[in-house]
Amino acid sequence: MSERFLRRQHRNYRLFFAADAWIRAHVAPPGALVLAGLLVTAVLGVDTGVTLAHQVFALLLLLAAASVLAAILTRPRVEVTRSLPRHATVGVPVRYRLEVRNPSRRTWADLALAECWPDPRPPVGEFLRRREPGEAKRNWVDRFYAFHRWTWLVERRRQAEGGQARIAALPPGGRAEAALTMTPLRRGAIALSTVAVGAPDLFGLFRGVRATAAPGRILVLPRRYPVPRLDLPGRSARYQPGGVALASSVGESGEFVALRDYRPGDPPRHIHWRSWARAGRPIVKEFQNEFFVRHALVLDTFAPDDLEDVFEEAVSVAASFAFTMPEQDSLLDLLFVGPQAYCFTAGRGLAHAEQMLAVLAAVGRCEDKPFEALGRLVAAHAAQVSGAICVLTAWDEPRRHMVESLAALGVPARVYVVRRAGLTAGGGASAPAGEEVRFLECGRIAEGLAAP
Repeated sequence: MSERFLRRQHRNYRLFFAADAWIRAHVAPPGALVLAGLLVTAVLGVDTGVTLAHQVFALLLLLAAASVLAAILTRPRVEVTRSLPRHATVGVPVRYRLEVRNPSRRTWADLALAECWPDPRPPVGEFLRRREPGEAKRNWVDRFYAFHRWTWLVERRRQAEGGQARIAALPPGGRAEAALTMTPLRRGAIALSTVAVGAPDLFGLFRGVRATAAPGRILVLPRRYPVPRLDLPGRSARYQPGGVALASSVGESGEFVALRDYRPGDPPRHIHWRSWARAGRPIVKEFQNEFFVRHALVLDTFAPDDLEDVFEEAVSVAASFAFTMPEQDSLLDLLFVGPQAYCFTAGRGLAHAEQMLAVLAAVGRCEDKPFEALGRLVAAHAAQVSGAICVLTAWDEPRRHMVESLAALGVPARVYVVRRAGLTAGGGASAPAGEEVRFLECGRIAEGLAAP
């Protein structure tokens, strides 16, 4: 098919999508019946000498015109304020509230509130470039008109669904609260700008709708799965000081164990002044350092365009470990490559797991660097960790070499490879000696993580 034809199809699909959205927002169910009656009577009433359908058509047309004019004149003027939660999670419904105030002198009845979600229609460049998974297996008609490609692109760009509510009546100067429920569909920040507020016309056929500004923003965290407790043994030299030592911004201390005489070189902040006053000589507090295991969480961001679903599941698997591991009295370093190499640490006294999830909510695929960039980042960080969790989007020789380099440095690794269902497990590379590679299928991630 030619690019010119696809551009025309893209323009047509955009218009049809906009028309469908307008009809859903402005036409009530009785109005839909009136429009259907207009269409039927227009066809049957062509020959005015055979039927009286043209008279019904004229009556319905006058009714529809009067209803549309009344709807234009009854667009509600209200003020809307959002009360959004800080975070949401993909696939988990979240409730929030809208406060609606009526500054006019008119009572608004049966107000319908609906979120104006960001436009999911793909730009023409993406429509021309992207291919729906399995598009080559469709018949020539579907491939020619590319309608399934359009619907797939629209679905993958939709950020959330839901966000509708009703208010029975709003008197002049009155306020009302509406509880809405939305379900995030994709991770990342959702920027909300307007709420569509509609009121029915005098005949109840159409709705007068006005877009009311109500800015807001909510961060959608990746989906999370239950993960088992992992024990990755490492040499004690790899253990990291934690507890109070990490909670404080200066020095190294730990759990208080006893008092003792002052020794040259002891920090002055450890002096116990009351004991010094009683004993007449310097007394200091003695601490026992606390140590915690430090793990690396390696996320493979080098998935190609056609494996975006695999990459999203890999991010969810990484988020599951990022949410669980800091609760196990261990430090966790998140390593991945984007525009540059990144390392984020969470655990006792440092960033919370919620902050690491916020980082994962914004991570994207790396398209301008080779996979070896991640291997170099992991190798440079290996001396600081006692174990590694690798979440990969494929299993091939470069990824096998990275896991082997960790094993050579004495860092045990748990390797999870996310793949589409029905693919062979090997992927062209065998598992390194002494290491286990677990394959997780899209759609069955939870079962794969729970398997012994």
